[in-house]
Amino acid sequence: MGMITIIGLGPGNDKDITLSAIEALRNSEVIVGYKYYMRFIKALDLRADIELYESGMREECERARLAISKAEEGKRVSVISSGDPGIYGMASLIYELTKESKIDVEIEVIPGISAFQKAAALLGAPMGHDFCVISMSDLMTPWSLIEKRIKSASNGDFITAIYNPKSHGRYWQLHRLKELFLEERSPKTPVGIIRHAGRDGEEVTITTLGKFDPDIADMFTIVIIGNSQSYEHEGKIITPRGYFRESSDNLTRSKGQDIMIESFRTIEKELNNPDCEIGFKWPLLHAIHTTADFEMENMLRVDDNAVEKIYDAIISGKTRTIVTDVTMVAAGIRKGALKRMNVEVKCYLNDPDITEEAEEKGITRTQAGIRKAVREHPEAIFAFGNAPTALLELCDLTRKGLARPSGIIAAPVGFVHVLESKHAVKTLTKIPKIIVDGRKGGSNLAATLVNSILCFPDAKSLKPGRDV
Repeated sequence: MGMITIIGLGPGNDKDITLSAIEALRNSEVIVGYKYYMRFIKALDLRADIELYESGMREECERARLAISKAEEGKRVSVISSGDPGIYGMASLIYELTKESKIDVEIEVIPGISAFQKAAALLGAPMGHDFCVISMSDLMTPWSLIEKRIKSASNGDFITAIYNPKSHGRYWQLHRLKELFLEERSPKTPVGIIRHAGRDGEEVTITTLGKFDPDIADMFTIVIIGNSQSYEHEGKIITPRGYFRESSDNLTRSKGQDIMIESFRTIEKELNNPDCEIGFKWPLLHAIHTTADFEMENMLRVDDNAVEKIYDAIISGKTRTIVTDVTMVAAGIRKGALKRMNVEVKCYLNDPDITEEAEEKGITRTQAGIRKAVREHPEAIFAFGNAPTALLELCDLTRKGLARPSGIIAAPVGFVHVLESKHAVKTLTKIPKIIVDGRKGGSNLAATLVNSILCFPDAKSLKPGRDV
């Protein structure tokens, strides 16, 4: 009984052909293959009496049948494919034909380095997590099915390698793929374009999904699109698997922080504008995480560089005090972060003299508390989650030059004086502010916005909850 060995030659470099493939080729009596691929084996020390059969493009069935007929004669036949024969190669065709014709020949498949693997290696480590491979050729697969697969890959956050991205007659499909991916992925998603991977004329280009020009691709190109965690560093694309995070972070991370990190990543994916500036995104993620209210994306107002400025006021020593209108705001600010940064939180609401002053002057206790806070800590950071009269009081004292806040978090909630207080605080144009527009707000929201400031160094890595 004859034997067919289906061999993957790798991407087209003799250094990338496996030892198993070389051994099988040297033991072959017949080799059948696409004529372009025959050049890759001619440098090998093959049998002097070996029979070589080559043919052109789109003659796969003829090559397969020839290989089967030679095997039926009892010969050891090798069928060569570039890359891996099981990935868009000859393996499935030969199995199908032998099954259909009920021919009794032994079949062996020897894997090779696929083009996307070689391309990925040239890019660095883009395939570090779940990935898929899609061919854009619609010769045997209808475009409607290809588009369905593209949507699934994009929606599933798969790293995606693209084979056969473009040809002379197929020019718009890659543009459509980019359009579909941009519906789900950030324009900043890294993209690698590799031409002639592992062959003469090899070219490697790294860009982003937003800047990717599909017209530069051709049939000799592999395109690799990263997932939401992929990033470019020093000319390489890296997709984290999680080992580094698990080995280094788990020593200090709690289960609560793990849940927060996963929640933040989920929220980020559902934002209408996930590519907003980090100084806005970071408090926004905290706000949505606390309220489960995506309306915050339209309600949160953050002055330019407000989070950075308030954080700098703390680390520079300009202020080490956060004043809250009510005790519930103070209770929600992370104690670990306060201790780490040597910051104190003060709420004057329940001071004995505050009640007396409020009754004497006919004002609310929160107003009286703010007056005392300004006398003792005029440059403090002020956070409001309940009392609009207290916020109005601070605005008045600031306009009179008695208060010089290092920052204001304005999130009072309710129906009386709430809108007025938020309109008033917007006029303090020289004070960095975070404001929750409208009637919504609350102590928990004010506290989480303060927390976003205290852990701002963790913003770019999207790792909230360090001090949970």
